[in-house]
Amino acid sequence: MKKIQNPLFVTKSFLPPLEEFEPYLQDIWASKWLTNNGKFHQEFEAALCQYLGVKHICLFSNGTLALLTALQALEISGEVITTPFSFVATTHALWWNNIKPVFVDIEPETFCLDPMKIEAAISPKTTAILPVHVYGTPCDVKRIKAIADLHKLKVIYDACHAFGVKRGGQTVLNFGDLSVMSFHATKVFNTFEGGAIVCHDKSMKKRIDFLKNFGFANETTVVGPGINAKMNEFQAALGVLQLKYVEDIIKKRKILACAYRENLRTIDGIRLLQVPENTESNYGYFPIVVDQGIFGRSRDYVYEKLKKHNIISRRYFYPLISQFPPYKELKSARKGLLPVAEKVSQEILCLPLYPDLSIDEVDCVCECIRLIKGR
Repeated sequence: MKKIQNPLFVTKSFLPPLEEFEPYLQDIWASKWLTNNGKFHQEFEAALCQYLGVKHICLFSNGTLALLTALQALEISGEVITTPFSFVATTHALWWNNIKPVFVDIEPETFCLDPMKIEAAISPKTTAILPVHVYGTPCDVKRIKAIADLHKLKVIYDACHAFGVKRGGQTVLNFGDLSVMSFHATKVFNTFEGGAIVCHDKSMKKRIDFLKNFGFANETTVVGPGINAKMNEFQAALGVLQLKYVEDIIKKRKILACAYRENLRTIDGIRLLQVPENTESNYGYFPIVVDQGIFGRSRDYVYEKLKKHNIISRRYFYPLISQFPPYKELKSARKGLLPVAEKVSQEILCLPLYPDLSIDEVDCVCECIRLIKGR
């Protein structure tokens, strides 16, 4: 096996050539319009709507503030059904809005919220469902909509992994009452930090835009208790430029993901997640499931051994959100109530995947996994 000199991280931010970004910076310096719905903010919003195939987008300084605001915009309260298998920001946004999270188990194939388990968790206090498109794999949006409609519940999708993802030729961002995106540095598409809310009508966009700007409707009128969550011109300008590269980024990710699949498909005890039928993935992550009984080594053993070979994988998502101190005392978080999520969190491992990764480096990662197994 070739020695890996520089660490291979689970992800690495794509940045365009600096010389291409410089004219945008010069424009900002000349105008001195740094934030508050400037030129690039408006250009980025319009370009995103066109690229993603959505009607309205509200830009944010990060995805967490977008999620916090989405809950405020829909006036969500009481209890919200959600997944324990996500990044903690999903549930933290509920907690910060004084909303009680109710955890429901995930599907064993997609790792998304299991629609079959939702109705049993609905109570008189339930006001919404907050599913996550995990690793960009779409939730069962039709079944979730049917349940939400029957029980008159709102649906907010955490679509932070789902930039550009389509199902049946249709963007997944148009499902639910709102969808929330992240443009964090670790994502397929980044604006350093950043985020957005996708909404479906002008009145909701107007409300969200008020809420993210202190509640100001005009210079002297405050229509609600808003916060400061606006995207600045530097982020927006980078976003405009990044859109020129995103198709190539996704193509490169696909090539790398296919190389991983070809390399790992014959290793007993390593399960590869399949892209669902009729789905256009963004290949944002390459997760594997390590079955200790078949592979002969635990996921954590593989994780530590890879690290010693300069391969920095990540256990996304471990521990489960429901096992963190703020949430582990909740009734829905009790051990044994989330068997699929509990098992997956002990076996999941995301391998390095980013546009600058080479096929040779993918081969090295796979060869290392074979050596760990002992061939």
